[in-house]
Amino acid sequence: MQTKDAYKQKLKADLNEWGAQINLLAAKADSAGADAKLQYAKDLDSLREKQHHAAEKMKELESASGDAWEKVRHTADSLWDELKAGVAHTVAKFK
Repeated sequence: MQTKDAYKQKLKADLNEWGAQINLLAAKADSAGADAKLQYAKDLDSLREKQHHAAEKMKELESASGDAWEKVRHTADSLWDELKAGVAHTVAKFK
């Protein structure tokens, strides 16, 4: 099992990377046609919401310890999987 610090650093790095990808997608959406812009906006709103939840969970991880940390970590894993899949799906749509 990873140490808590290594785990948190990995999650922070993932959040930063996905945040950059979301920002890039938003920039691409701005140059899209009107209909595409509406669809991209929905996708980006969903990603931003997931990103926000993941950032909140990161805060919980920072302050959790013991058994509480394990519970928060499990939830964080699920959120990260959702965000990762959402970013990958949206990136594929933008290609």
